Order: sequence, then structure tokens, then C-alpha cells
Amino acid sequence: MEHQNIIISASPHLHDASSTQKVMRDVIIALTPALLVGVYLFGVGTLIITATAIISCVLFEYLIQKYWLRKPLTINDYSAVVTGLLLAFNLPSNLPIWMVVVGSLVAIGVAKMSFGGLGFNIFNPALIGRVFLLISFPVQMTSWPLPIVNRMQYADAITGATSLGMVKEASLMGEPLSQISSQLTTQMDLFMGITGGSIGEMSALALLIGGLYLLIRKVITWHIPVVFLLTMFAMSGIFWWVDPQQYLNPVFHLLAGGAILGAFYMATDMVTSPMTPKGMMVFAFGIGVITVLIRLFGAYPEGVSFAILIMNAFVPLIKTYTKPKRFGEPIRAKIL
Repeated sequence: MEHQNIIISASPHLHDASSTQKVMRDVIIALTPALLVGVYLFGVGTLIITATAIISCVLFEYLIQKYWLRKPLTINDYSAVVTGLLLAFNLPSNLPIWMVVVGSLVAIGVAKMSFGGLGFNIFNPALIGRVFLLISFPVQMTSWPLPIVNRMQYADAITGATSLGMVKEASLMGEPLSQISSQLTTQMDLFMGITGGSIGEMSALALLIGGLYLLIRKVITWHIPVVFLLTMFAMSGIFWWVDPQQYLNPVFHLLAGGAILGAFYMATDMVTSPMTPKGMMVFAFGIGVITVLIRLFGAYPEGVSFAILIMNAFVPLIKTYTKPKRFGEPIRAKIL
């Protein structure tokens, strides 16, 4: 009888046609409509920030892997490109280039490579870079260029406050929303993207088109974006129903800021989110609640980035309590 070698390997043992490269390419394709809107609204600023973030992220990953960790290079999997693109989407289009480079270094060097690279990081790298810049350089990170003013300007672009920023300021001053309602961006402009803000959070329509593409390609599932946005809608809707003079209506909360960008592109990161549908929904519910609490009662007008990072830290715990029962595991008897 001929002896055959049995190869034992770690799970998973199911394979399909997907790969990291294909997934990252799909994400890049999905982000393209929002990027084009950013270029249309902010012109050369969008191109400079995006190119700087992508190039610096790829370069830092290459240098760290080759000269520090001395591991095989992984820059050809496009994950560093996606990190750079998402980091740029969370930045104003007039941010100094050296700050973008610093954000890229933190995103790749601290949030990703210090944990061992793709698949081992516990926090979303692009959001770590963005939050680091926000805390370190709050003035530059909250100076939003006005759209379609001069697409060829960069450092000297005319800036203004976002709608969420104006609402937060009015709330701190104790002023009712009726006094600033005429200054707020309309919901249609928010949907189309004619407003100030970060490069990639402008157009809800463009982000939804990309999100639908990711759903069709099965890169993501509906659980995180739908539960996240529904939680935000319900919770902000309760406050609005109780006091519409003090709180924004729930549709405005969904369209303004980084809610849709976070729901479809940041919270759904495969590495830093739960794997089971139940875990995804718990994760998304927590993000929605924390986002609304920060927007309404926190010091910052926006809370999506902080909410996602906070829930990233709870992912191991969520996985523990939502993992499916192992085959053959005895069922615990209920104590009556």
C-alpha cells in the first residue's frame, strides 16, 4: 500500500477567487466617484492631498518592511494605497503637505506595521492618522475650504465652517437652531456634495454609489452600514422629536459629516470589524450610538472617527460573545 503524506495547515480551508488585491481594487473603484466630486469641488487641493497621502503611505510601508522589519514586501496588495486614499478623504483640501506626510507615517508606521502589518492591526490605520492630526493640529484640521470658489487655489483657499460646526457652536452658546437655520447647508446640497468639509465626505450620492458597488461585489455586507445609519437616524430622531429647536433632524445627521463615508468604507474594514452578522450589528449599533452622543454632547462637532476607533477596541470582546457554537460543543444547561 502506497504511503501518502498528509498536509496539516491552519484554517481557513475554504478558498475562492478573491484576494487582497482584488478586494482593494474594488474599494479603490468604489471610492472613485467621491474622489471625482472632491476634484470638482476643490480642484488642485484634492489632487495634491490625495497624491501625497497615497505616495507617502506606500513609501513608508516599503521602507519599514524592507529596512526595519525585514519582511517580504506587501505594497503590491494595494492596502497601503487604500489607506492613503481613505486618509486623504478625511482631510481638508488645504492641509499643509508635511502634515499629510506625518498622518501617513502614523497610519502606516504606528497603526498598521507596529502590529505586524495587514491582518494584525486592531485599529483602522487611516482613522488613527486622521485623529492624530486632528488632536495635534486642530486649527489646520478644522479650516474647511469652501467648494467651487477657486479650484486652482491650495494654501490660500477661502475657508468656512461646516454645518455641523455651526450647530455645535450655536449649541455651546445656547442659541436655538432657528437663528442659524438660514446659514446651514440644505439637505439637497449635502446629498449632492455642494458644501465644505473633508475631501471624501462631500457627496452622499457619490459615496452611496460606491457603497452599492461594494455590496454588489460582495466586498462588504449590509449589516454594518445599515445598522450604523439606522441607529444614527433613530437616536438623533428621538432628540429632534423632543426638541427640534435644539437638535438637527435625523436626515441632516445622516447626510452631514462623515456618516456615510464611515458606514460603508471605514467601519466595514475586514481586519478591524467582527466577522459574524450578529457581531457586525452589535459593532455598528455601538458606532451609531457613540457618534450621536459625541455630535450632540461632545466637544467635537463630528464623532464618526472616534466612534469607530472606540468600537475597534471592543471587537475582540464582541467576537467572543457572538462567535457561532463550535461543532460538538455541549450545550450548557439552563439554571432554573
